[in-house]
Amino acid sequence: MPISDYESLVLDLIARTERAVESVAHLTVDSKVTFQPSDIVDIVERGLPSDYPAPTAGDKTRRDMIARMTQDILSGEMYEDA
Repeated sequence: MPISDYESLVLDLIARTERAVESVAHLTVDSKVTFQPSDIVDIVERGLPSDYPAPTAGDKTRRDMIARMTQDILSGEMYEDA
């Protein structure tokens, strides 16, 4: 897979994760139910098409990557250099 395809894949996963974080944040406010980062990972994974590529970074799985993105979004670290 060319690098630009990997970059597109990562950007797509980030966008999907941001939408899931926003959705869960609204649910939390509306219902007063707290969610775990793993719930966000599950939402993103369930929303992926069945043929969605499973990128890896060494021994990291797609779920690992989405979990890291979730943490970076929730902590604000994803946006520190933006």
